[in-house]
Amino acid sequence: MTACHPRPGGPAAPWCQARWWYERALGWPTSGKAPLELLTGVRFDALGLPLDAGAALLGRPVRTGPVVLDTRARRLWFLLAAGSADELPVLLDWLEWGEVALDLAVLGPGGRIAAPVPAGPERAVWVRPPRPGKYGGGGGVEPPLPVTGLGGEGNAPDLARLVGAAATEAHRARLLRARRARRRLPGKGQALAFSYASRMSAGTRPRSLTL
Repeated sequence: MTACHPRPGGPAAPWCQARWWYERALGWPTSGKAPLELLTGVRFDALGLPLDAGAALLGRPVRTGPVVLDTRARRLWFLLAAGSADELPVLLDWLEWGEVALDLAVLGPGGRIAAPVPAGPERAVWVRPPRPGKYGGGGGVEPPLPVTGLGGEGNAPDLARLVGAAATEAHRARLLRARRARRRLPGKGQALAFSYASRMSAGTRPRSLTL
């Protein structure tokens, strides 16, 4: 791990200060060097969406945990409870999205995302920042992070609702991009098609267990 040393006659570099904050205030492991990255699979996993789909998801009435914008990759990362990456394939199948090509990325153990560094290069920025009061101290699942289980556990957002909404917006964004790409070609564009879960969420398909 790279050591943080103050500049001659001045404070430590911004990435160094940010590293101390992530590791000491939040208890989140980092790459320990510049460019600073947050390691997934320890205190949280991360669900990534393209910027257009992620922005649409933020506009929906779905609770999320902290959200990071990777300005270079133009992707939004939604932080989830550690272990959620393993749950995602099963959850997508249960929501009937398993057979649909979606531009979703999920990072668990061994993954990393760009860490927002205040006053540093804007490689990443917080869209919804973490709250240190909820994360500091011991381990375990932090309440603000989406967890498995309908309704969430305690104050946690519901992972099933978040993933269902994310899949819907990722699919919608993909179809809209394809429609724009062939707008000037002869023929009609493909009609928007949504999974059973998205139609049910929109109120067009009844289901005893409503997401």
